[in-house]
Amino acid sequence: MDRRAMIEDHLAQAERHVALGEEHLRRQRAIVSELEADEHAQVAAEARELLHQFQEMQALHVADRDRLKKEHDELGRR
Repeated sequence: MDRRAMIEDHLAQAERHVALGEEHLRRQRAIVSELEADEHAQVAAEARELLHQFQEMQALHVADRDRLKKEHDELGRR
């Protein structure tokens, strides 16, 4: 497998990770909202902490995707 094909495979995987991460964030935000509305303070706090962890992971996925896009674009200009 040549370098360009490898980057394209990794980029496709990174795009899937970003999309899945967005879905996890959406669901977790809904869970937090529901728990807060039902006044489950302790469980809502735990759900917010999990949301924060998901947000950090998503930032890593987006950074990885953006790095791969840049590398892919640079290979295309050569």
